Amino acid sequence: MTGSKMKERFENTMSVKEKSGQLVSEISTVVVGQNDFLRHLTIAFLSGGHVLMEGVPGLGKTLIAKALAKCVAADCKRVQFTPDLMPSDILGTNVFNLKESEFHLKKGPVFTNILLADEINRTPPKTQSALLEAMEERRVSIDGEELKLDDPFFVIATQNPVEYEGTYPLPEAQLDRFLMKLCIGYVEQKFEEDLLRGYAGNFEGAHARVEDLKPVFTHSDLEECRREIANVRVDDSIIHYIAEIVSATRKAPAIVLGASPRASIALLLCARTAAAMEGRDYVVPEDVADIALPVLRHRVILRPEAGSDAAGPDKTLAAVIRKVEVPR
Repeated sequence: MTGSKMKERFENTMSVKEKSGQLVSEISTVVVGQNDFLRHLTIAFLSGGHVLMEGVPGLGKTLIAKALAKCVAADCKRVQFTPDLMPSDILGTNVFNLKESEFHLKKGPVFTNILLADEINRTPPKTQSALLEAMEERRVSIDGEELKLDDPFFVIATQNPVEYEGTYPLPEAQLDRFLMKLCIGYVEQKFEEDLLRGYAGNFEGAHARVEDLKPVFTHSDLEECRREIANVRVDDSIIHYIAEIVSATRKAPAIVLGASPRASIALLLCARTAAAMEGRDYVVPEDVADIALPVLRHRVILRPEAGSDAAGPDKTLAAVIRKVEVPR
């Protein structure tokens, strides 16, 4: 490839850096102190995957989904998952119209751009699995009829890590469908104080401020960014590095079940996006290391003695990754 063409492609990739930066910056006006979290969420969105968001109540998980939808000018629907929720409550169903004597499809909330599946682990596996085909195939089957979902289609599922009574752990098959598992934590005290100052004044609340957010990302922007991300180069040494990391999870003594080949693909896709967001048209090892934990933490099963660690799989995975030789 000539130098001029490489330069042109690099300049094109810069728009991914610019647009993603605008997106994170705009969301940060209502979601304070969570820049790293928002950057990983943006990587998942641009990569075309789905996110499992884990955190205790009150950290703004619903707020983040609403803010993202507003900033990308997308439709957003929220489903509160409960023990009595049925698959048809998510997908939709055919309803008989007496006046016209025929069935009409009543579409469910899955027919949207951004679907917030709130507390997904509070509903039985039968209903959880209703999202499987939608997340993987971008289509659903209702009474034998296949229907395509809108583009983009981005699922943000949330779960509470501390409440286990009345919950149903997600099956491994469904966990693997999530591109990333993002853990949202408490913000630093200075950001919490800023939040309190706002409420002490005439602040109406962060959810009310979402309506004032400006769309900074259009559907055409998303398509252009994804085309540019697809042109990001991945050297054979990086491919080997990704494969070595995933393979190491299958050999680690503390891990019962290692990551699948789908994890390797996810690492590659996210590393490309991370590189483009940094303004590069090539992937470096730091891109892989940056997104390794969000991509892998929900795809491995630890031995009971390792799983008792309060840090969960992150500490084990970090140790596994450090042992993998980093390419020059």
